[in-house]
Amino acid sequence: MNAKRSEPAVGALVVDASRPGVIGEFRSVSGAFWQLRPVAGGAEWQADPEQVRFADPAERLRAENARCNARSRGERL
Repeated sequence: MNAKRSEPAVGALVVDASRPGVIGEFRSVSGAFWQLRPVAGGAEWQADPEQVRFADPAERLRAENARCNARSRGERL
């Protein structure tokens, strides 16, 4: 039996391998899954923790830039 993987801090930027190119923000745990939300806004999704990794520095920068651009356009995040 695999040990339960500890979840990241709320708000940590992560990448779900099942959604290439999408940077998610960790929100919570829901049963065996993690709830993630797109950084620039959108609907949350469930991710298998085994498919999730922390975003690298370039991915974090791109995600933060996307968030700032969405806010400057007046989009609700």
